[in-house]
Amino acid sequence: MALRVGMMVLAVACVLACVSLAVAAENDGAAGGKSGYGPLSAGLVGGMAILGAGFAVGRVGSAGAAAIAEKPELFVRALIFIAIAEGLAVFGFVLAFMLMSL
Repeated sequence: MALRVGMMVLAVACVLACVSLAVAAENDGAAGGKSGYGPLSAGLVGGMAILGAGFAVGRVGSAGAAAIAEKPELFVRALIFIAIAEGLAVFGFVLAFMLMSL
């Protein structure tokens, strides 16, 4: 329970920091005429994708470990499912880099 509260506080602090940086960049004109919300959206997309991938790997990894303990021949299937879950983080990074160019 305390871990969830700590993660939520950290997430809110990061969002507030990103919003303040975006507003400062927009007010200063330091973005070269661009809106300062590109880094904010990139951070949110990347963070949420990595958070989702972390939850997915945790669930799939624990289930895969239990399945491998019972049937060792399921190792390759479990590894494939974990790799699919990690693909979410890769897609999040790609989208974040694409949004940074806006």
